[in-house]
Amino acid sequence: MNQVMRALVVEDDHSWQQIISEILRDCGLEVDLATNLDDATLALKSNTHRVAVIDLSLSPNDHNNIDGLRVLDTVRKLDPNCRAILLTGFATVELAVTALTDYGAFTFLRKESFHRSQFRDIVYRILVSPPLQAPPVPAPVSSTSALPQKFQPPVTKLQSEKALVVEDDAGWRSIIEELLNDIGFQVLTCASFGDALGSLRREKFSLAVIDLSLQGINNIMWDKNSQDAELEGYQLLTTTQSKNIPTIVVSGITETDEIQRVYSQYQVSAYVEKQAFDRATFRRIVEETRKTHQSFSELSTLTDREREVLELLAKGLTNKEIAEQLVITTNTVKRHLKAIFEKLDVHTRSAATAKIAGK
Repeated sequence: MNQVMRALVVEDDHSWQQIISEILRDCGLEVDLATNLDDATLALKSNTHRVAVIDLSLSPNDHNNIDGLRVLDTVRKLDPNCRAILLTGFATVELAVTALTDYGAFTFLRKESFHRSQFRDIVYRILVSPPLQAPPVPAPVSSTSALPQKFQPPVTKLQSEKALVVEDDAGWRSIIEELLNDIGFQVLTCASFGDALGSLRREKFSLAVIDLSLQGINNIMWDKNSQDAELEGYQLLTTTQSKNIPTIVVSGITETDEIQRVYSQYQVSAYVEKQAFDRATFRRIVEETRKTHQSFSELSTLTDREREVLELLAKGLTNKEIAEQLVITTNTVKRHLKAIFEKLDVHTRSAATAKIAGK
């Protein structure tokens, strides 16, 4: 289930609260409201937010009030993955620069030149931008042997497996590459269609992670009825499908019909929306994709007869019962089982059964 994304509006004017909240809700965000620094601080401590829209002056009777800057500073400290938009009606250029450079605001908007469409586009840009930093992790210790099991570095065959990441945004490339490296993949990153297609033709990959748009197109504003909707990423999906490479799409396109089409037409392993990207969820999806494909790959090495023997074994039949079912001798069953164990790299009947159960 996707985590609900929240937005924080810090504004003491009720009319502006309504305008901003309406647009944010249209963008799919749950909205928290605050009218002053204390309320904003409490909201930031209570929930994480993807977007914050902050009025510079939070005192209707004091036009010199700049509590909005204090809210910006609080956002940076308490909710570092939240992107803040500063909104005001009377700021100087110097103050705008201060908000952007010293307080980390994403952008600065003047109320007198406010346009709904411009504001909506800014919010969408924030939603598809990569998270600023990873969630906190336990403090480092002197030896990996002292780490809890879930933080132990992977010691598997994955070090020889390659993953292809196709993404034209440097921030997203870096995040996905880091996560795949942590899992144990050797990662090749590509920023363009030509580079990715050449890599797919030259090398073998165990996994591909592909963005559908590789030309800086605003995915959120993508029009499914447009003749230009066939983005380059789709052509790469056709290639990975033909090469039987398990593929995960990470995209800003959120239309339900289009997501369903990608699943059905290209048989992707998973579709991850950038707006709701979560590192832990992505790691889990990659692990599940790898295990599923690994089972299919191993099972594909079995002959038809070996597959029949394995399926009967999974039903709990004995060697004698398998022989009777297939009208062969028990020695032939044993010979098939030996070949199955070798191909699946297992040593017991239960382990072999687990392989077909996880297909």
